[in-house]
Amino acid sequence: MRGMRRKDRQIEPAETEAPLESGEYGVLSTVDGDGQPYGVPVNYVYRDGAVYLHCALAGHKLDNIKSNPRVSFCVVGKTRVLPAEFATEYESAVIFGIASEPSGEERRQALEGLLEKYSPDFMNEGRDYIQRKDKVTKVVKINIRHVSGKARR
Repeated sequence: MRGMRRKDRQIEPAETEAPLESGEYGVLSTVDGDGQPYGVPVNYVYRDGAVYLHCALAGHKLDNIKSNPRVSFCVVGKTRVLPAEFATEYESAVIFGIASEPSGEERRQALEGLLEKYSPDFMNEGRDYIQRKDKVTKVVKINIRHVSGKARR
């Protein structure tokens, strides 16, 4: 894996949890069978050292994951443009990992984690929604192999 060019902006692995935990969305990048990259923004939850997302039962990203489960996932955390300096303050994390499909209790906890993150005031309604949509919902887990982060603060 290629090293980071701006070592002065590199953050420690423990610091990468901040943007992973607080990020509103991330970009999941996959590669199809012909080597064509594909990046798509997704809602996600970071918990227990892994990233979880939900989606429909079929689609381009799932086709790509089936043929090659190696993925990259990028989150950009807090940002602030500094116009007079021609710069931006930011924090980011890039994950390299293997996508898989969790089942059972892990799957249920991932969906509840998404509820807690995006709809914390509607947990009961959300659990009902999960139950109704269970058969048309896929959960993807990204098992993290490597994570790197950068920040300008």
